[in-house]
Formats: sequence, structure tokens, C-alpha cells
Amino acid sequence: MLNKKKIVNDPVYGFINIQYEIIFDLLSHPWFQRLRNIKQCAMTHLVYPGAMHTRFQHALGATHLISLAIETLRSKGHEITEEEAEAVTIAILLHDIGHGPFSHALENCIIEDVHHETISALIMDKLNKEFNGRLTLAIDIFNDRYSKKFLHQLVSSQLDLDRMDYLNRDSFFTGVSEGVISYDRILKMLNVANDRIVVEEKGVYSVEKFIIARRLMYWQVYLHKTVIAGETMLFKILKRAKELALNGVELFTTPSFRLFLYNRIAHERFLSDEKYLQEFVKLDDHDINACIKIWADHEDKILSYLCKSLINRKLYRVEIQKEPIGKTRIEEIKRQVKQHFGINDDEVHYFVFSDLISNSAYKKVDRIEILRKDGSVIDLTEASDNFNIEALAKTVEKYYLCSVKI
Repeated sequence: MLNKKKIVNDPVYGFINIQYEIIFDLLSHPWFQRLRNIKQCAMTHLVYPGAMHTRFQHALGATHLISLAIETLRSKGHEITEEEAEAVTIAILLHDIGHGPFSHALENCIIEDVHHETISALIMDKLNKEFNGRLTLAIDIFNDRYSKKFLHQLVSSQLDLDRMDYLNRDSFFTGVSEGVISYDRILKMLNVANDRIVVEEKGVYSVEKFIIARRLMYWQVYLHKTVIAGETMLFKILKRAKELALNGVELFTTPSFRLFLYNRIAHERFLSDEKYLQEFVKLDDHDINACIKIWADHEDKILSYLCKSLINRKLYRVEIQKEPIGKTRIEEIKRQVKQHFGINDDEVHYFVFSDLISNSAYKKVDRIEILRKDGSVIDLTEASDNFNIEALAKTVEKYYLCSVKI
């Protein structure tokens, strides 16, 4: 018989144990193996060359952290059955299985108004049928339908194992030390009160560092101006390709991607016809990269220019500021670009555009709760003597202007 309780050597945590046979079977499934070919941080490698890690690695890391959390909670007298432990491990393993190519960068581009969480839930339902109902409890936990609400919080909350792993992993592979968190200390301080995950009072400084690290990682990594330049260029390439495809222009494409490129697929249509999900789970970064390489020589000058620019890292110039970009300035840049490239008003948005970015490190709606020594539970902002935490609960918005370099 095949031994399915394996050990995996992870560069972030060392050796990770595959504790349940069903986890091995899910890891081996083609739909999960697809995550090996989807970058965790999309175009971040354009700034930090080491950021080539994948959704597959992230899911494994989050699975490891949840096993440590379960061990801690059990040691403090909270009952978590083997069935529940297996189910919550499945839920965290599969939480990102619905991501498409380049993760968040193309979230609403390939399919309109369908988020990866929705697709993850659909895939979990399909896998549940394939595994004869063995994922039912995991799905209930994932969708917050299970009676023990704290198990869902381990999978999805402001202090979940998903965030804990991606901060650890992304800081490791980018080399950005500001993202390093005391995840092991936080895990040891976890507890349950009133059926909710809480952090014991002596762990409050580690949680503060977690919140601050998240804010810094967004500005320094996820919302870095060159990352914005790469990801918006990728988005504009797909937008242009889809515009051409819907107008009947013949484009090279992989078979599965063709279905999405030559059809306008929105939320209801995607959910109503199973063939779209069956083709979606065949897509990964390679489909998009192959197309971009071929499209670089396409006769459409806009598509060709954008693809060549991305391949050769000739990205948009990006300016970020606190105030809205002046309309007069945008119009002047558009005028210069139209003249330089010989394009019209309907095409210039591929070369010059502005938008808004926001950064919210902590939301009081889904608060992180601190367990005091007297047994009372208070919000992190009340427990902290760090005035920055209260400030981090406010959403910061900035405006950016993207334009091609001429």
C-alpha cells in the first residue's frame, strides 16, 4: 500500500508533515497540482526576482500552520475531534484552489464579477462528489456553517493561517524583512473564548507586529509602483485581446483559454454551465504567457506593443500621490501619447489611465480579540498601547497615474 503520510521539505518552515491520507490525495489531484503553475504574487518578481513562489507552496504552508494551531488549542483544553481537525485542514488546503492565472492580477478579467472564493467553493463541491462526501464538513467550515465558529476563523479572519503564511512566505521570497512576523509566538498565544479565536494578552505585541507588517508589505510589495505597472499592463493586454476576439479577430490561444477569450462570461453564465468550470481548472500562468509571446508579433499595434513591453520589462511609468490626479494633466499626457502612437480617443486608455489604490491593515468589523488575564475579551485597539494600531484601522487611499514612456 502507498504511504500517504509524507514529509515535505519547505524552505520557510522546514519539514511539513502530511498528517491525513485525504490531504495527500487532494494534493495529488490535477486541480490542485495546477496551483504549482500559478504565481502567488503575480508580477511581483518584476521588482523582487525571488518572488517566483506559487499558490501550491502557500497552501502547503497554511496547512502546516493550521496543524500547529490545532495542537495549541487542544493543549489548552479545547475539544477538536480528529474529524474536525481533518476537515479544517482540508478547508485551509483548498481555500485558494479557485485562483486563476496570475492570482489577483486577473481576478475579474478572465471571468467578470466572479471572485476566486466563489470558484474555490464550486471546486470543493465537485471534489466532494468525487471523494464520496468526505469534504462535507470541510465545506461547512469553509462557508462558516459549522457549529464551532472558531474553526472557520482559523481559515478566514483577520488573524487566519492564510494571512500568517503569505506574510511569512512573501517576505521570505521577496527578501523584504518588514514582512517577517512572530507567527510561532502568535500560534502559541491562540485560545478560544465565546466560540471565537482570541489571543492571550501576553501575545499582543506579536499581533501588533503582524498588523504593522501587513501594512508595510502592501506598500512595499503588493502595491509597489512597479508591481502596479506590471499587473496593469498584464490586465490591459488581456482587455485588448478580449476586445479583438469579441470583434472576430483571430488570435493565438490555448484551447481552454479560447473559451474565455472569445466569450463574455459573467457570474450567472459561469455558474449555470458546468463546462466553464471544467475549462477554468485547466488554466494557469503558462496559458497567458504563451499567448503574450505570440501576440507580441500580432498585427494589432496596441496588443503587439503592450506584449513586447511586458516581455522586455518596458513598463508603464507610475506616479502615486495622495491627491487625485488633475484632469488637465491627464488630458495633456493623452494628447501627447495619441500624437506619438497615432491612436484615437477610444484606444488611448491602453496607454494612459489613472485609478485608486487602498490599504487597510485592520478592520474593526471582523476584529482581533485579546483575552485578558481576568477572562474578559477586548478589541486589539483597546488592548494595545501602540497608537499606530488605531491609525492602521483607517483605510488609506492613494491615486496613481499610469502612462507609457515616450
